[in-house]
Amino acid sequence: MSQHYDFEQSLYYNYDLFKEKSLQNRFFRHKDIVKLISNLGENNLFDINVAGKSFEGREIFLLSIGNGEKKIFLWSQMHGDEPTATMALFDIFNFFSDTMNYRDIKKIILAKTKIYFMPMVNPDGADRFQRRNALLIDLNRDANRLQTPEANILMNVFDSLKADFGFNLHDQNHRYSAGHSFKSAAISFLAPPVNYEKQVNDVRLNAIKLIGSLYKMLNKFIPGHIAKYSDDYEPRAFGDTFQRKGTSTILVESGGWKDDIERQFIRKLNFILLLSALKQIAEDSFQNIPESIYESIPFNEEKIFDVVLRNLSLKKNDIKIRIDVGINFEEVFDKDGNTTYRKATIEDIGDLSVFFGYTDIDLAGYEIQDAKTYNEKAFTIDELKKTDLTEFYKNGFVNFILKKSIDKEWVDLPVNLFTNRKKEIKTKIEIGAVPNFTLQKDGRIDYVIINGFIQRVNKNSEYLGNGLIIR
Repeated sequence: MSQHYDFEQSLYYNYDLFKEKSLQNRFFRHKDIVKLISNLGENNLFDINVAGKSFEGREIFLLSIGNGEKKIFLWSQMHGDEPTATMALFDIFNFFSDTMNYRDIKKIILAKTKIYFMPMVNPDGADRFQRRNALLIDLNRDANRLQTPEANILMNVFDSLKADFGFNLHDQNHRYSAGHSFKSAAISFLAPPVNYEKQVNDVRLNAIKLIGSLYKMLNKFIPGHIAKYSDDYEPRAFGDTFQRKGTSTILVESGGWKDDIERQFIRKLNFILLLSALKQIAEDSFQNIPESIYESIPFNEEKIFDVVLRNLSLKKNDIKIRIDVGINFEEVFDKDGNTTYRKATIEDIGDLSVFFGYTDIDLAGYEIQDAKTYNEKAFTIDELKKTDLTEFYKNGFVNFILKKSIDKEWVDLPVNLFTNRKKEIKTKIEIGAVPNFTLQKDGRIDYVIINGFIQRVNKNSEYLGNGLIIR
């Protein structure tokens, strides 16, 4: 095993020494990183500057460290709702601030390289947790016109640095798979093309070789879960533009992992792969990696649902058919702008044997039945929290009447609520419907599906998920 692989293995087990504990989920704001950057300024290790301000006047920072000749530029959160790598950058800041561990490796990196970081390129979008900036422009389609202040700042910094390597750090849809496998694409790479012909010049070749080495290293931790992002040339994008202008640029897309909604495991992988890349650039240790490794990485495919329920029996007009049901969740912000809830949709019906679900259950022998509404009495939310739902579920009741209307669209309970006694929430097995139904076998309801959340009907079960409030 080569030396740098030993380094990554050690980082994997020692990650908690460096994890920035104040960033625990994806919904941090600009003010949160301002505080962390201010704290970093106290140790005089980083050179900290304000590169410019966003459309709404929020600072966009440029931090640097090291004294070497090789220049490396990393930028994150160009899309405001893609925060995984930003968290990892603050873990990396903690790594370099630490004085006890990996001193020899840090000495090599900082002697051979000068590293520039621009975390949160789109602070206005980050504060809204939206992809686009305050002008509703996708910054990664503004590399040519430069109509946004954020794009201008990023381009001006890039032009001033003339970096040898660039790392374009994004999040991607967690439903991408690594090729045609049933494995999520936890990390996807790309050495962006320099033209429509996808020519490989020396600049792009360096990115290809480094990605090949990172791919080999990451396969130790997440074998089969690494993919390649679409390599179609996009002249309006920063990665393609920077590659064309002479910086070996690597796109890193943080994808999905089972039970990692907040992408904390994917954040850890970012921490490891980026530090590995810095070390390899400092040592030139990636240069002997064959181009064929990059070419062997499978492309992203859309092969994953959040939930797949397989081999269900559906009866219509006295005809019984066998179907699979694919369900996806949308994360929706509450009216307070700070909390989110999940709303499910039936995305596909039929033969889904070529797809995979993060939750994937074979339910052969079970028949879909209508979910029912309990309308004998109305409940408050507090009353429902104290209610044993098992007996209701066993009788097919998943919808309840709310005693008093509240100004919310969801409830943190595995039930649906509505305020109109005459209104029924119908079971609709159709594309675009909210999945609310029961699953019956031998006359017994064993499962209820409430807003896409699967509840195993049993007194010992822990019922989880949120329902919807319908008016």
